[in-house]
Amino acid sequence: MEAQQKTNLLVGFLLLTVFLSGVGAWTGEIHGRVVCDVCGDSSVGAEDHVLEGAEVAVLCITKSREVLNYQAFTNAKGIYTVAETMPESDRWDACLARPISSFHEHCTHLGQGSLGVKFSYNHPSGYSHTVRTFVYRPANVPTYCI
Repeated sequence: MEAQQKTNLLVGFLLLTVFLSGVGAWTGEIHGRVVCDVCGDSSVGAEDHVLEGAEVAVLCITKSREVLNYQAFTNAKGIYTVAETMPESDRWDACLARPISSFHEHCTHLGQGSLGVKFSYNHPSGYSHTVRTFVYRPANVPTYCI
């Protein structure tokens, strides 16, 4: 019985420690997609595909005016993610996301309107901001698109 009480006390102490260490912490997340617009029609359709390994840069300014640079690469679903946990007083205030490069051999030209997105980050802790899709186009439009 005494061993059970010591175990309960220890578990309670650990939970309290974890809870108190998270006070004042803030977590933010930014994510988006990168797609190859095969037909160059500025819409994502069945013929288009996501770009795995595309590089995206995210630059954020914190409330304390510190500049943070992040580099992200898209996964197999064409999605990149940047996440950070920091003190609430230093949380992101505004960010700029922009595509850097596509490593796909046929889809390397940025589409119009895909140069970058600037936005305020006013989400509370634990929420994410979705950036509109960045679009790359092939150098030559396939004949089945014409």
